[in-house]
Amino acid sequence: MIPNRFRRRLALGAALWVAAAATHAQSRAACPTLLNHRAPRLQDEAVQDLCQYAGQVLLVVNTASFCGFTPQYEAMEALFGRYAQRGFQVLGFPSNDFRQESSDRQKIAELCFNTYGVKFPMFTPIQVRGAKAHPLFQELARAGGEPPRWNFHKYLVDRRGRVVASYPSDVSPLDPRVTARIELLLAEK
Repeated sequence: MIPNRFRRRLALGAALWVAAAATHAQSRAACPTLLNHRAPRLQDEAVQDLCQYAGQVLLVVNTASFCGFTPQYEAMEALFGRYAQRGFQVLGFPSNDFRQESSDRQKIAELCFNTYGVKFPMFTPIQVRGAKAHPLFQELARAGGEPPRWNFHKYLVDRRGRVVASYPSDVSPLDPRVTARIELLLAEK
């Protein structure tokens, strides 16, 4: 026999769990298809639900440590710093698809966080091209009209989870074409 005081606690705990599960189910249902994926974070490999970025303007970038475009981390961080308070997020996905990324997650993290001072979310290395590409990048390629042709390819995603622009590696994240489009998207509610 369970004493009444424990029954009340169990009932309260069960009610809270049901409410949390319902809230999670609602947020998953409201999540755009593009973001309905998970990816491990670079710093600790904790799996992160990409639905948490629903409703924000996103710049999704495939990155690499040993690429001529690697200094774009600075521009990506500057862009993130400029617009984060307005609902903007940069998401970085290291990839060795072009043979310019370390196989050592710690070395990638050191470069991102210590060398470039990255504060935006970075994820563990994934494939971004072909049949084995992470499902997020399969959808980005389909919606953006092209897979990444090289490292630091950028996809701009609106608040509804739609790809609205795709920029090749040689376009800086601070290029006026990119920032002007971000400004427009941030102005939309």
